[in-house]
Amino acid sequence: MLLSAFTLFHVIISLIGIISGLVFLYGLLTSRRSEGSTTLFLTTTVATSVTGFLFPVHHFLPAHVIGIISLILLGIAIPARRTFHLEGPWGRIFAGTSVTALYLNVFVLIVQLFRKVSALKALAPTQSEAPFQITQLAILLLFIVLGTMATVRFRSNPSRTAVTSRL
Repeated sequence: MLLSAFTLFHVIISLIGIISGLVFLYGLLTSRRSEGSTTLFLTTTVATSVTGFLFPVHHFLPAHVIGIISLILLGIAIPARRTFHLEGPWGRIFAGTSVTALYLNVFVLIVQLFRKVSALKALAPTQSEAPFQITQLAILLLFIVLGTMATVRFRSNPSRTAVTSRL
């Protein structure tokens, strides 16, 4: 019972992190960042990675590697934003590391969807089949393009974010 509640909590914060991350990514791409969605995205993404380590397992899993990488990326992104105020190269570092952390959450979401949704599991029961691999490749390519665009277009000008900071 307790594990089910914890799993539900983990899934909810993961989904909030992904949804707020997509809003955050849109803000990066349109130069209309929202402090609210950025903070929500970073907070829930950290929480997702941290809570992922609290599940009872008996050995090191690929999910742990993804969690560690995500926390390292966020360990760069958060100081880039809060300590270095996105000045100079820190703005682009923030954009790149944040979008990569979002990608990792989406990657795990796709893995879980193919494990838990019957129709998807039937298409790729071992996740080595073409539907799973094509989906993951398409998402990877999409995030490479969007992440590159967000990083290249990044502006640290806070006057552009003032309009959307109330969101």
